[in-house]
Amino acid sequence: MMVSGSTKVFALFGDPVTHSLSPLMQNTAFKALKLDCCYLPFLVRRESLAEAVSAVRALNLGGVNLTIPHKERVLSYLDEVDEEARVIGAVNTVVNRDGYLCGYNTDAPGFLASLKSVGFDAKGKRVVVMGAGGAARAAVFALVHQGISHIYICNRNTSRGEMLARDLRKAGAAVGVSDYGVSFSEALKNADLLVNATPVGMYPNHKENPIIMRDQLHPRLLVCDLVYNPPQTRLLEEAAAAGCDVLNGVGMLAHQGALAFQLWTGKKAPVDLMHRAVLDALLKMRIDS
Repeated sequence: MMVSGSTKVFALFGDPVTHSLSPLMQNTAFKALKLDCCYLPFLVRRESLAEAVSAVRALNLGGVNLTIPHKERVLSYLDEVDEEARVIGAVNTVVNRDGYLCGYNTDAPGFLASLKSVGFDAKGKRVVVMGAGGAARAAVFALVHQGISHIYICNRNTSRGEMLARDLRKAGAAVGVSDYGVSFSEALKNADLLVNATPVGMYPNHKENPIIMRDQLHPRLLVCDLVYNPPQTRLLEEAAAAGCDVLNGVGMLAHQGALAFQLWTGKKAPVDLMHRAVLDALLKMRIDS
C-alpha cells in the first residue's frame, strides 16, 4: 500500500490498541476495493480523549473507531450523535464530514449479525450479560430491540450496572442487576444466552481465569464472548467443556467493521474478506506463539 499526500487516513483510538486487528481488517478492505485510504491505531489515554477528538478535525482524518475505554465518554465531544447510538449511550464509529463529527454505533447491528450467523433468535429469550461498558450497552440494547424477555446485568461495580439497567427500563426491558455472587449463578440457571462484554480473557491477559467456571454453566446455554483475541478464550473453553454452544467475537468484529467501512466510504464492505483476514491473523499468532 502506497501512502501519499492524497491518502485518506482513518484511525482507532483506544487503550490498549496493540492487540487490535482492526487495522489489518480495514486496510485489507481498502486494498481490495483499491481505495486510497489507510487505517492506523493510536494509543489514546482516557485523559487525552478530548485532544484526540480535536485532532480528528485538525488532521482531517476521515473518521475513527473508538474502543475501550472511550465509547461512552466520546459522545460529549461530537457535533452530532446518531439516534440509535444516543439511546445506547455509546459510540464506536465517528465520521468526519468536513470538520463536523458524527457518531454512530455499529457494535449493536454487528453483534446481532454475529448471533444470526449461528441461528440464535433472541425473541422471548433470557440473557445474562457480564459488563456494563460500551460493548455491553450495544449488546443489550440490540437484544431489547429483538424482543428479549429478560436481561440480567452482572458487573463488579453494581452502581454502573444499575445505571445501564435504568436506561434499559426506560426502553421497556425487564432487567436485574448484581455482582458475581449467588444471584448471578441463579440467573445463569434460567438463561438462554450468556454474553461476556468485559475485557477479561483478552490478549495479552488471555491466561487469566474467567469470571465464571464450568460448573455454573448448562448445555442449553449459548455462550458468546465479545473478546476475539484469542478466538478461543478460557471462558469459551470452559463453556464448550460444559456442553454449551459457543460464539467468539470475530464475527462481531468483522460485521461492525464492515458497517464502519460503509459509513466512511459509502461503499459496500467486503465483509467475508475482512472476516477471513482476522481469522488468518489469529491462526498465525497461535502457530507462532
